[in-house]
Amino acid sequence: MKLRWKLSIGLTVGLVLAAGLIVGLDAADRAYPPPLENARVVSAEVLDADGELLRAFATPQGRWRLRTTIENVDPRFLKMLVAYEDQRFYEHAGVDPWALGRAALQLVTNGRVVSGASTLSMQVARLIEPRESRSVAAKLRQLVRAVQIERRLSKTEILELYLTHAPYGGNLEGVRAASLAYFGKEPRRLTVAEAALLVALPQSPESRRPDRHFKIALAARERVLQRSAVAAVTGDGEAERAAGDGIPRRRMQLPAYAAHLAEAAIRREPKVGQHQTTLKRSIQQGLEQVAREASVKLSPKVSVAMVMADITTGAIVGEVGSADYFDASRSGWVDMTRVNRSPGSTLKPFIYGLAFEQGLVSQETIIEDRPADFFGYRPKNFDMTYQGDVSVRQALQLSLNVPAVRLLDAVGPSRLMIRFRRADVRPVLPANEAPGLAIGLGGVGITLKDLVQAYAALANRGNPMRIGNGIEDQPGMIDGEPLLEPQAVWNVADILSDVLPPQGSRRLGIAYKTGTSYGYRDAWSVGFDGRYVLGVWVGRPDNGAVPGIAGYQTAAPILFEAFSKSGVPITPLPSAPPGAVRIAQAELPISQRRFSMTANGLISASTREPAPQIVYPPEGARVDLGAQSGDISPLVLKLQGGRAPFRWLANGKPLSDLSRRRTSEWTPDGAGYSTLTVIDAVGRAASVRVFVE
Repeated sequence: MKLRWKLSIGLTVGLVLAAGLIVGLDAADRAYPPPLENARVVSAEVLDADGELLRAFATPQGRWRLRTTIENVDPRFLKMLVAYEDQRFYEHAGVDPWALGRAALQLVTNGRVVSGASTLSMQVARLIEPRESRSVAAKLRQLVRAVQIERRLSKTEILELYLTHAPYGGNLEGVRAASLAYFGKEPRRLTVAEAALLVALPQSPESRRPDRHFKIALAARERVLQRSAVAAVTGDGEAERAAGDGIPRRRMQLPAYAAHLAEAAIRREPKVGQHQTTLKRSIQQGLEQVAREASVKLSPKVSVAMVMADITTGAIVGEVGSADYFDASRSGWVDMTRVNRSPGSTLKPFIYGLAFEQGLVSQETIIEDRPADFFGYRPKNFDMTYQGDVSVRQALQLSLNVPAVRLLDAVGPSRLMIRFRRADVRPVLPANEAPGLAIGLGGVGITLKDLVQAYAALANRGNPMRIGNGIEDQPGMIDGEPLLEPQAVWNVADILSDVLPPQGSRRLGIAYKTGTSYGYRDAWSVGFDGRYVLGVWVGRPDNGAVPGIAGYQTAAPILFEAFSKSGVPITPLPSAPPGAVRIAQAELPISQRRFSMTANGLISASTREPAPQIVYPPEGARVDLGAQSGDISPLVLKLQGGRAPFRWLANGKPLSDLSRRRTSEWTPDGAGYSTLTVIDAVGRAASVRVFVE
C-alpha cells in the first residue's frame, strides 16, 4: 500500500510539474514570440495586367527580396529542395531528432562537422532573426524558434518564407530574385541544372556566387545533383544531362520597365507590396526598345515619349515617359506623357470630322489653299507654299494649314472644344483667351495621354474612351454623346489610312496623323488600327527648339517602328457604317463640289436671303417615331431662309435629290442620336441634333 501510495504521489507530482512546464513554456512562447514581422519586409513590386513583374524596388536595407509563393516556383525545384535540405520536413515539428542524432554521432566520430541538422524551419528562424555568432546558445535559440514558428505557421507558409528570404549572394534574397538575376526569368519553369544551382547557393551564398566563383558554384551544383534523394526526384539520367549545362557567369539586372508609371504607383500607395497596372510587359518592352534606339539618332537633349491604349478596354497597355529614365542629359526623370505641349497639326482630323458631320464638305469637295486673312490671322503652310485648289481629302493628307483654318472658321472653334470635352479631354488655352482659329494649328496645350484619348474615340467609331492612368483609374467607355458621328469618323479614318508611310517604313494598315509645333519644339505622330491607338512625342523636356525636327520626318518613323516592335497584330480598321461612302467629285451635290466660304467667314456669293435655319425638329429634340416597335414613321423636316435648291443630309449621308421645297421627310434607320443638316444653293448650312425613339 505504501509503495502504491508513493507511486501515486510521484505520478501526481510529475503530472503537475509537466503541466506547469507546459503552461510555462506556453507562457514563454507567448511572451517571446518569433519576430515574424521581420518577414513581412519585402521589395515593392509593380506588375503588368497579367501579373508579370515590370519593376521591383529594393527594401530599405537595399535588398532585392521578392515575395514568393508556392505557385511562383517550379514544383520540381521544391521537391529537390526538400530532398536535399530536409527530407522529413513534412513530418517533424520544426526539429528533426534523427538529423540531430546523426550530426552529433558524426561530430563525435570524425571530430568535425560532417553534416548539418538544420531543418528548413530552423533555417527560416535564422533568416528572420540573424545570429551574431555560431555558438551553441545561438543554435539552441534557433531550435526553439523553429518550434515556435511551426506552432504558428503551416508547412506551406514556412516553405514560402524560406523561398522569399534564402540568401543568394550580394543583396539577392529569395529564389525569385536569384532566378531573375542569374537566369533572367521567373522560377516557374526551371531546368534541372538551374534548380540544382538554386538549391545549392543558399548554403554558402557568397563563396558559391556563380558570377564570382564559377568553379565553386559548379561543384556545389554537382553535389546537389549527385545526392541520391535528389536523383530520385529528377529521374534516371537527368543528373548526367544537367551536368553538361552551363552556369551563368554574370548577374543580370532585375526587370525595370515603366519607370515613371512604377514610381507613380509607389507614390500613390507606398505601403502596398504589389501594385497592379494595365500595362502589358511584352508591349512595354518593345516600346522602350524603340525609344532607346530612336534617341541615339536624336540630339543629346531630345527625348521620346509614347502612350499605347487598347480601345476594346480603354486601358493603357504601354507607356514610355522618356527615352531613358537615367539619362540626365535628356532630363529622363521627366514624364513627358503628362506634360502640356503644343500639338501642332494633330487636332486637324477633328476639325475635318466636324465639317463632315455637318455636311459642309465631302472627301472630294474642292477647297482653296491660298493665302487668306481671317480678321488679321494669316495662317501659312509648314513649307511656306500653297497648293491652290485641292480636294478635302488631299488637304488633310498633306496637312495643309489654310484649308483646316477655313473649315474651323466654318464649324466654330468653341464647338471643337466642346467636342473634346465629350471625350474628357481638355486642351489648355492661353490665359484668359477664348477658343480661336489658332487652336487648329496647335495654339493650345495638350498632354500626350489626352491626345491618345481623343484619338481613341476616332479608333472606336466616335465613341469616347477613358484610357485611365495605367494604375488605379478604371478605363472604359465614357457615357454621353459621341465625339463625332460614325460616318464622319469613317471619312477621317479613310483619309488618314491612305497617307503614305514615312520613308523607310512599310505600310502597316494604320491611320495616322503627324504634327509639328511652332518653333520646332515638338514633333508628334498618332496612329490607330481597329484595336490599338499609339501616340509618339519627340522634343526637349525643357521646351527648347530642335532645328529640323518635324512630325513626319522625326515622330512618324518612331510610330511605325513602335507599332511593329510592340508585337500586337494589326487589326483592320472598322468597315464603313451605313451612309458612309466616298463620292466622286462629279457626283456630289452642287453645293458640296466646292467649299464656298471665304476667309472672313462670309458667303462668297452675294445674296439677300438669310442663312437657312432648321425650325423643325429643334436642336436636342426627342422624337417618338416608333423605333422601339420596328415600324418607324418618317420625320417631317422644316426650314426657313436660305436659297433653293436645298440638300438634306442625315449623319453626313445625302437623303434625296435636290429640292426647292422648304419641307422634306426623313425615315431614320433606327433609334438613337442623329445629326440633320441642310445646305442651300450657295453652300450655307444649318444642323440640328435629335434623338429618335
